[in-house]
Amino acid sequence: MKNISRIWNNRLLGLSLVLISISIYYLQVVLFHDARNTTFYILQDLAFVPLQVLIVTLILEQILNAREKREIKRKQNVVINVFYSEVGTKGIALMAPYVNNIHRLQELLDINVNWKDEEFKNALKGVNAFQLDINSQNGNLDKLLDLLTTKKAFMLSLFENTNLLEHDTFTDMLWAIFHLMEELESRESLHSLPSKDLEHLSVDLTRAYKTLVVQWIYYMNHLRREYPYLFSLAVRKSPFNQDASVIIN
Repeated sequence: MKNISRIWNNRLLGLSLVLISISIYYLQVVLFHDARNTTFYILQDLAFVPLQVLIVTLILEQILNAREKREIKRKQNVVINVFYSEVGTKGIALMAPYVNNIHRLQELLDINVNWKDEEFKNALKGVNAFQLDINSQNGNLDKLLDLLTTKKAFMLSLFENTNLLEHDTFTDMLWAIFHLMEELESRESLHSLPSKDLEHLSVDLTRAYKTLVVQWIYYMNHLRREYPYLFSLAVRKSPFNQDASVIIN
């Protein structure tokens, strides 16, 4: 009923505006007795209508869409920043012991406050091409599961955030983490697992870890651009720096 009422109100408003316009043109003819000039100006105004449509529907629409996209991206980055503060950075640190070739990854991601776009671009390229060697037997699976289950409600709430629906890579990362958590939760015990099962968990760990790291690079570069003071702290807490310390010497 509300939609029908709104439609009729819009039609009534449109008809009223047209009648007002006709009345004003008619009054102009009556007062100045010059139908020729009135007709000329009517046609001139009508000639400008297509340009008005062009300006409103194309140019202004593009401006508004660009502004809307910037706002959505800003909100996405806020959520991503919260995710890494709550879960992501801790998750990367907890998964590090499983990575046999972690030292090579630490070299790629030895971020410092002087990094620019070019360094982040090279780091991203390097990580995407990097062949992770992960073994699920190397670390404490119970400790990792404890972190994920503790933050489960928080991560589930992220799926309800409409701003993340257009961020496919971040959503894929969340699914990879949830799958890993479900795999770990589904086992009565994470000790004395058969070798085949440990190999399967290694694959799940690899998927989750790599997506976490890739998104972490984007996250760090965003902090550098928008929040230098947060970036400085994030560098000092980097999970890829074994000597990381928040204390500034």
